[in-house]
Amino acid sequence: MRFIKIFSLVVLINLSLAVTAQTPSIQVLESGKKISIRGLSVVSDEVIWASGSKGSVARSIDGGKTFTWTTVPGYEKNDFRDIEAFDKNTALIMAITEPAALLKTTDGGQSWKKVFEDTTKGAFFDAMDFSSKKIGRLVGDPINGKIFLALTLDGGDTWEVGSPRPGGKGLPAHEGEAFFASSGSNLKMHSFGYNHFLLASGGKVARLFHNMGSDTLPILQGQQSTGANSLALYKEKSGFIVGGDFTKDTISKGNSVFFTLDVRNRYKPIAYTIPQTPPHGYRSCVIYLTKNNLLTCGTSGVDISKDGGNNWELISTESYHVCQKAKKGNAVFLAGSNGRIAKLIL
Repeated sequence: MRFIKIFSLVVLINLSLAVTAQTPSIQVLESGKKISIRGLSVVSDEVIWASGSKGSVARSIDGGKTFTWTTVPGYEKNDFRDIEAFDKNTALIMAITEPAALLKTTDGGQSWKKVFEDTTKGAFFDAMDFSSKKIGRLVGDPINGKIFLALTLDGGDTWEVGSPRPGGKGLPAHEGEAFFASSGSNLKMHSFGYNHFLLASGGKVARLFHNMGSDTLPILQGQQSTGANSLALYKEKSGFIVGGDFTKDTISKGNSVFFTLDVRNRYKPIAYTIPQTPPHGYRSCVIYLTKNNLLTCGTSGVDISKDGGNNWELISTESYHVCQKAKKGNAVFLAGSNGRIAKLIL
């Protein structure tokens, strides 16, 4: 009988340790600066770039143990809402407005060169995404009823403004429809061609643009603060979208949707599905960790899903704007207000 009791106790302890080991946690690496970070690009487990308000850029080449912060000369009042890094030396940053511009560094952030600028009244950049080191797209808020799109084929050195398709008339926007520069992740390019991408909008109308047209999303919309904020893809077979209402960031209803892609029909999104247990509030960024594991974050907390996005578990009530997984590696980092940069511990 004593042996049975001891054995049972050992089993319970082991089960408890196993559950504890599987509970994700968030380790804060940087905080305390009066900077809001919305741009995050993780090249590898060691190389991390972040960008934010007050012309700020941060870089780490030791996995987040130390960060080097710089303020880009001449852009001290600008907000860099998105960043795309290719290695420890090369990165692009996106200034959202006044002026709306893209800057590039090839020396680890010591110097920056302006590679693109739009001085049109009302120009506002929202996000950029790359399918390779050479091919990338930029999206901005609609101007004169047309969604702003630009393309680069040389790693961001030069950009061409225009329709995603040769001879096309551009993508028309509905009244009150725009895009959120909340995490630089509402635009996703496919890996098989520069004319193939997905784009999620918000505001009074929330849609998903794709190769075959656009679909109205079953997500909260109708106000300037509502709609889709972020889009994640898994091997161009499935995707997940998050958003909600950033002025009511604890509301979960209508803040997310899962979809699959029809590979036989030009990767048209199909089968939009509402999660059984959605993320716990407004969310500004979502990423796939694996096929079944996803992470999402927003001003009211961080959630994780272990079943492909059908059910979400709140793992932190701390505010984060953006989360990203290493392009080459497994490390996952988050960033937000007050210069906070953190690492997900699985």
